[in-house]
Amino acid sequence: MRGRTPFAVLVVVLLAAGLLGLLALNTALNEGSFELSRLQKQTTVATDEQQGLQHQIDQSSAPDALARRAAEMGMVPAGGMAFLDVPNGGKVIGTPGPAQDSPPVKRSTVEPWPTKSSPGAQPGAAPDPQPSAPSPAATAGDSVVQINPASPAAPAPQPSGGAGR
Repeated sequence: MRGRTPFAVLVVVLLAAGLLGLLALNTALNEGSFELSRLQKQTTVATDEQQGLQHQIDQSSAPDALARRAAEMGMVPAGGMAFLDVPNGGKVIGTPGPAQDSPPVKRSTVEPWPTKSSPGAQPGAAPDPQPSAPSPAATAGDSVVQINPASPAAPAPQPSGGAGR
């Protein structure tokens, strides 16, 4: 019996060490799997954000968007264009011309958002806009917007009696 005891202890120790080694390996693989899953989610979010930003860039750099933003900044389309043909002796191709601005669009005098009506006013009746003469700056090509405040509420009509104060 004495010869088998050390061998049995050695086998039990080797089996326990093998099981602990497998447990450590399995834990490391699971940690790697969780890390891989987290990184894949992070990559998906970053890819979606990148695609959204690229879509915004594409929309902002489209010709119609560029033309609209240029018009908002007061830029006008170029007039006649000319090109310099350097390889052929600096010949001018085309006829240069200044950019021409179109006349400003007339603004509507209708109030876009009706104000609250006074107690004596009829429902649905819009207040009368007070047209004003265009300022000299408006005729010079500058865009000027005149904001007319709502007219004050009219006093209630007095009953006409025979006697006055």
